[in-house]
Amino acid sequence: MVLKLQGERVSLMTVRPEDAARISHWLNDLEITVPLGGEAYTPIFPERMRREIETDGQNHSFLIVVNETIQPIGRCHLYSLDFINNSGRLGIFIGERDQWGKGYGTEAVNLLLEYAFHLLNLNSIMLGVFEFNERALHCYRKAGFREIGRLREARLVGGRYYDAVLLDLLASEFHSTRIPEILGQQNRE
Repeated sequence: MVLKLQGERVSLMTVRPEDAARISHWLNDLEITVPLGGEAYTPIFPERMRREIETDGQNHSFLIVVNETIQPIGRCHLYSLDFINNSGRLGIFIGERDQWGKGYGTEAVNLLLEYAFHLLNLNSIMLGVFEFNERALHCYRKAGFREIGRLREARLVGGRYYDAVLLDLLASEFHSTRIPEILGQQNRE
C-alpha cells in the first residue's frame, strides 16, 4: 500500500489493481450499495474493478485504512474533476460493517478534502446523498457540507421514492489542519 495522507486514526492509501477483489466484495453487499446509488443494481466482478482501477486516470481513488491495524475498511474518491472551474465531486463508503459508527468516515472525508482543496487546489466539492442515508448526511454535515438543493423523488427503493440531497463545500469554508501542519513542519527545518 502506498500512503498518501495520514490522519489521526485513518489514512488514505492509493488504490491499486490488487485491491479490486476487496472493493468488488464491498460493492456487492446491498447494505453498502443501496445507499450509494447505481452500484446496487449491477454485480461488480473483481476483473471489472481491476480494469477500472488500471484505467482510472481522472479520478483520485483511495482506500481508507485504520492506522492501528492497517486494515482497509472502505474507499473514497474524487471524480468529475473540472480544473477550469476548480470543482469536483466526492464519494465515500465504509465497506466493513463492523467499522460503521466509529467516526472513520468523517475523518476520511476531512483527509480527502485536505487533498482536494490544498493539493489539487479545488475550490468547490459537491456530492449527492439519498435522504434515507442518515449516517452519510451526518458525516457530511459534520465535515462542513451544506445543503444546496434536492432532486425530489429521485430514487425508488422498496416501492417508495426518496429525495437526493445535494450538498457542497467551498475551500474558504473548510477548516484545514493536516496540510498546514505539514507546511509548518517543513518551515521549521
